[in-house]
Amino acid sequence: MSQPIRIKDHEKDARLVRGRVVFGAIAVVTLICVLIARLYFLQVIQYEYHSTLSENNRVHVQPIPPTRGLIFDRNGVVVADNRPSFSLSMTRERSGDWQQVLDVIVEVLELTPEDRVIFEKRMRQGRRPFEPVPILFELTEEQIARVAVNQFRLPGVEVVAQLVRHYPQGAHFAHSVGYMGRINEKELKSLDPVSYSGTHQIGKTGIERFYEPELHGQVGYEEVETNARGRVLRVLKRTEPISGKDIVLSLDIKLQEAAEIALGGRRGAVVALDPKTGEVLAMVSQPSFDPNLFVTGISFKAYSELRDSIDRPLFNRVLRGLYPPGSTIKPAVAIAGLDSGVVTASTRVFDPGYYMLPNYDHKYRNWNRTGDGYVDLDTAIMRSNDTYFYDLAHKLGIDRLSTYLGKFGIGQKVSLDMFEESPGLMPSREWKRATRRQAWFPGETLILGIGQGYMQSTPLQLAQATALVANKGVWNRPHLARTVEGEKPKDDNPMPDIILRDPSDWNKVNHGMQQVMHGARGTARKAAIGAQYRIAGKSGTAQVVAIKQGEKYDRSKVQERHRDHALFVGFAPADNPQIVVSVMVENGESGSGVAAPVVRQVMDAWLLDQDGRLKAEYASPISAEATAREE
Repeated sequence: MSQPIRIKDHEKDARLVRGRVVFGAIAVVTLICVLIARLYFLQVIQYEYHSTLSENNRVHVQPIPPTRGLIFDRNGVVVADNRPSFSLSMTRERSGDWQQVLDVIVEVLELTPEDRVIFEKRMRQGRRPFEPVPILFELTEEQIARVAVNQFRLPGVEVVAQLVRHYPQGAHFAHSVGYMGRINEKELKSLDPVSYSGTHQIGKTGIERFYEPELHGQVGYEEVETNARGRVLRVLKRTEPISGKDIVLSLDIKLQEAAEIALGGRRGAVVALDPKTGEVLAMVSQPSFDPNLFVTGISFKAYSELRDSIDRPLFNRVLRGLYPPGSTIKPAVAIAGLDSGVVTASTRVFDPGYYMLPNYDHKYRNWNRTGDGYVDLDTAIMRSNDTYFYDLAHKLGIDRLSTYLGKFGIGQKVSLDMFEESPGLMPSREWKRATRRQAWFPGETLILGIGQGYMQSTPLQLAQATALVANKGVWNRPHLARTVEGEKPKDDNPMPDIILRDPSDWNKVNHGMQQVMHGARGTARKAAIGAQYRIAGKSGTAQVVAIKQGEKYDRSKVQERHRDHALFVGFAPADNPQIVVSVMVENGESGSGVAAPVVRQVMDAWLLDQDGRLKAEYASPISAEATAREE
């Protein structure tokens, strides 16, 4: 049975269409209203927020690192300056897949996988967002051209011209001026991120580190407009940086070179002071190194060679080298004996070639095994008689001996602006009880009296102790900076002067030291031959390895690096001291024969003019009458 045909209801269809049209219109109007509301919210209500955000995407604040202060020697010779250099910098936020970009850099510049590792390490170091990180320094013209040609493959990478530290004198001042290097992770955490924005190097050692705040300066800024790719379109605002302060050192490059020549390539240290001011005139630690290697990052191979060298070129022997002072400490021990009243200048001690404590059978040998007979203070200093100073140390006792030598700076830092300085060691009862848990023995006091045993000092401390004898107890802390931006450095913690009960005791010790150089039996008289001025000096020998009781030192049986160190300290002219010199020659064996000639050459370089004559402003030459009286 067939179904009836349905008649189409046009009215119903019309109502359905109208309903859909109305619903669609309402939906469209609703969406338009939502869109308008959203636009109103974004453009009116949040106008300031989004305009600022847009501005930040368009305008960036870039730091302008300050120009580092220059360093000069006392005569105006530049020892640390800044020279232009092109470096390759990379901004991680603008590089996309920055590791892939590093691969492209290595490919374009034909670098090694080791360079790639270094680049990645530098990129991973902590930094501020959008701060360019220099990954390769001192680009050649060919490398700059290659980067320019491949710029489209290197997003976020640019060649930047900047000033980097340079040391035109090379190794001459490496241990005094120090060097700069890249800021590491540890330093980054302690540095002010604002002050060091855009700065990638910092002083690591020496003057560069001690005066880092003064040398660094103040950072500047510029607001720049950039495009979507981060390229700078124009500079909107600029605040100029403030350059670091210039420093003039007390060092003299000519005297520095003279001291290096005097050492003759041997391992050792030389330090020369002006006793009237504390200015360091020369400071040599040999062997040395080229500080320029560290400025932009030293290679692993080059650093390993320096670090592992048996000669230790990175080790500052003047400030960190700890050696028994040997007989160079005897003038200070003599002052202690005179001022404490245990001896007078005329007190005599019989020297049979050794000294024995009461009720002990151990013999403490004098270097002269045959003995010097009866010796007084003057002769004891001139002959460096161990027996006399054994007896003097025994009379003083460890407590007074330690106290007096402490006044001379032994066992403490003496400098004003050398942070690397070691304090050394001045032993005492309390020190031994605390560190060794043992009582102090009388024999240990004896060997301290001749500068052996536990006592450790640096060449700088020995120079300062000698300067106190030359200066009659007036303390002037040794310092390297003569002026900082025209101002002299201040000593905020001055050491008290050494005040003696009888000030003439200084002259007595001074005369004994002159006899060392000019006396008929002086231990270093050969070094003073032909001198046009009076020299006061004292030799010393620092044992590296001990020898058995009763045995005599035989250099042929001792390895070269186990032989005694040679030391010598002195000042001149003796009646008007202008220079104090302390010399240590590692494994040099003879203070009088090896170190004393070095002292003489340094003094000549400072006190004599170009014609080899004594400068007019210094003391008069040795008189024939004085020489005859000593003989």
